[in-house]
Amino acid sequence: MTSGRNAVLVVAGEASGDLHASKVVARLHELDPALDVFGVGGDRMREAGCELVYHCDDFAVVGLVEVLRHIPRLRSAMDRLVALASEREARLAVLVDYPGFNLILAGRLRRIGVRVLYYVSPQVWAWGEGRVKKIATRVDRMAVIFPFEVEFYRKRGVDVDFVGHPLLEEPALGDPPGAASPAGVVLGLLPGSRKHEIQRLLPPMLGAVKLLKDEIDGLTVRLGRAHGISEEFLVENGDPARLGVEVSPPDAVHEVMRGSTALLISSGTATLEAACLGVPMVIVYRLAWLSYVVGRALVRIQHIGLVNVVAGRKVVSELVQGDANAVRMAAEVAPLLTDPALREAKSRDLLDVRRRLGDPGASDRVARMVLDMIGGVE
Repeated sequence: MTSGRNAVLVVAGEASGDLHASKVVARLHELDPALDVFGVGGDRMREAGCELVYHCDDFAVVGLVEVLRHIPRLRSAMDRLVALASEREARLAVLVDYPGFNLILAGRLRRIGVRVLYYVSPQVWAWGEGRVKKIATRVDRMAVIFPFEVEFYRKRGVDVDFVGHPLLEEPALGDPPGAASPAGVVLGLLPGSRKHEIQRLLPPMLGAVKLLKDEIDGLTVRLGRAHGISEEFLVENGDPARLGVEVSPPDAVHEVMRGSTALLISSGTATLEAACLGVPMVIVYRLAWLSYVVGRALVRIQHIGLVNVVAGRKVVSELVQGDANAVRMAAEVAPLLTDPALREAKSRDLLDVRRRLGDPGASDRVARMVLDMIGGVE
């Protein structure tokens, strides 16, 4: 086992972080095959050559109530990661998103002499600035994926680089974007990748489908099924097939996006993927009641959808909590399905969002930052 300069801890606590971090890990091994990379991630990071201490499936919890239940297990995992970083004499940790865990871990790592590169910034610009002070004292360098984050951090004394958005490296998003041109009128349903998201969003989405099928002749509806979501689970939470909804194979979400006239889509990174493809959408979002009340009190930005945040204005409709019901969903998405001029205008707005995400190559830029910080190869 190698140690010291060759040891790098990488922590990605969710599926999206696993995807982004895996590309950095793969590029690191290309640039410096001697690196010993270990930490928390998923199957993609393992395939890229990271030794997994924990799988990110064990870490993926969202919302205040949900997180509280898992505190003892997460604390134990953090203790072990800090101990391993010390034993292997790691000089650098790459922490990817997942701020509730990673910002605490960053402080503990700095105390034992491990430098910290944070990739995919916590959304402190949305939740207020209390965490910025922690970042300034616990993080050596930020690699941010939204251009507006650079000025935000520099004004607060944080060393920051804009590396571009890693989504632009996805082959499925690499074709020239534009308005979707499916055969007929197709509504895409993307209720999320986590079970609790699907449990809250799929039933009202299916309620909207019932209403829309009465209004729009020949409407086709397709559901993008995320990795790890079984058809049995979908049956338990509304049974899309009984309404004639076509359920995609796992991991065919981009195909559903590209083949849709418009989307009902869970708030999150998937909205940016749809924007990169120029597909009009309505963003929907629901949390456990207590998590929503607490979050609403803390949020300091006007919009919750990343598409609107990046655009700096309302580009697509957002239906949050109680407004994310069948009637409102049907009313908001119906014009996108039936009005070509509106779709074209929305698609132009989404192309501007894509341009704001920078150029492909984020993983290479982050990997070179890692090597620079540990004194590795140029």
